Amino acid sequence: MTQLAAQLFTIRDFTKTQDDFAASMAKIRAIGYRAVQISTLGDIPDAAVKRICDDNGLTICNTHASVEHLQSDPDAVIEQHRLWNCRHVAIGGMPHQYRDSEAGFRRFAEIANKIGETLAAAGLSFSYHNHSFEFIKFGVKSGLALIFDETDPRYVQAELDTYWIQHGGADPIAWIERMNGRMPVIHLKDMVMLPPPSKSPPNELGGDLRPQQAMAEVGEGNMNFAGILDACKRIGVEWYAVEQDICQRDPFESLAISLRNLRAMGLS
Repeated sequence: MTQLAAQLFTIRDFTKTQDDFAASMAKIRAIGYRAVQISTLGDIPDAAVKRICDDNGLTICNTHASVEHLQSDPDAVIEQHRLWNCRHVAIGGMPHQYRDSEAGFRRFAEIANKIGETLAAAGLSFSYHNHSFEFIKFGVKSGLALIFDETDPRYVQAELDTYWIQHGGADPIAWIERMNGRMPVIHLKDMVMLPPPSKSPPNELGGDLRPQQAMAEVGEGNMNFAGILDACKRIGVEWYAVEQDICQRDPFESLAISLRNLRAMGLS
């Protein structure tokens, strides 16, 4: 059975306190999700996170951690994930200090390899989550290609984000296929074009401002999700995490729309 999860960054404004987290997990379960990715929580004890998720029948399938925490205290990360019975750790993106050059990308790849090797020895996986800045080119190779080419697949896996690949001008399906055997979790979000504001001033072309690109619930935008999901099945993605950084409506409603549409596409 396909494993669908709610990425909690989507509802980050509703997970800042333990009481808010408990109420939000009850909502997530009522929507129909049975798993969550832990991300951007407030100061909530790890044991309380586990208890609240258990009380609501929610599996913690993966997490986002910072590079700094993974470097400074990997034992704490490992202990936390054992408590949560969670095997998958990811980072939300490359720290800014490595993004401005090919040398920076290569240095980050070295760091990622070391982090991943440490986690692998403890039975955990380590994945990199992309945005679109990684599609800057260094010669003929993108930064994202460099990250994965310069790291050991045993230690650094992928947590591709469909929207951000499209945003970077690349092909989500091709990238999914490229990560065959190297991607336990994928992030699903769609891309839509919103109409310009009704009172837009003329632009340099003499007309109204052009429609604006935006994030959308899965199935509500223009991306080829039939092809994306087929590719995910072919390469054996374990968890499908629904994420929407910016919602045009209540974020719980956005999560519900994406879940409904994914089920209509044949996922469960």
